[in-house]
Amino acid sequence: MGLGATEIIVILSVVLLFFGGKRLPALGNSLGKAITNFKKGLKDKDDELNP
Repeated sequence: MGLGATEIIVILSVVLLFFGGKRLPALGNSLGKAITNFKKGLKDKDDELNP
């Protein structure tokens, strides 16, 4: 039940239309930082629970 190629293309097209080409790099950068901080938070929480 994953996403196929057609669904990914449609989603990316909608994102491109919604945000525009100029804002996509900034959006990707922000998303990358958010994922990194989320993973770091999970790791810190795991380290706190299991010393």
